[in-house]
Amino acid sequence: MADDSAEREILTWASYGTAIRELAQQIADSTFQPDIILAIARGGLFAAGSLGYALSVKNLYVMNLEFYTGVDERLDVPVMLPPYLDKVDLADSRILVVDDVADTGHTLKVVHEFCQDVVAESMTAVLYEKPHSQVKCDFVWKRTNQWINFPWSTEPPIVSKSGQKTVLDA
Repeated sequence: MADDSAEREILTWASYGTAIRELAQQIADSTFQPDIILAIARGGLFAAGSLGYALSVKNLYVMNLEFYTGVDERLDVPVMLPPYLDKVDLADSRILVVDDVADTGHTLKVVHEFCQDVVAESMTAVLYEKPHSQVKCDFVWKRTNQWINFPWSTEPPIVSKSGQKTVLDA
């Protein structure tokens, strides 16, 4: 099997620590001070929690959207999954929407549209932004056109979606 790592952006746990601190510093250096961090699950959970600590923001909310089903495989549009976020919880707040990557930008666009008439101000932060993203994020650690291997999703699942143990556990 050929090594395709040259065609991929590899984020290790060690480089994640550096990336999140640099991203937090960008936000801290700006005039934006979020009241709430809104994580886009699942990949945005890691960055949102880390940014919450770095920026001293304790109010973290989660929106769960499904878009990617595999490497370069996605649904036609992002689908919001339960539990659903109540807009009243975001009313008149300054929110920082956080995800791991702005690839197509479709997911960030859905979240922006969900929040736009409710919040006082909304900004976006991602570890990676792809050049073809529909949404240009306010805070970006790195721009790339490569597929990204994140440390939390590089290994195969221990449990499959059907709940059956994988071959690793057999």
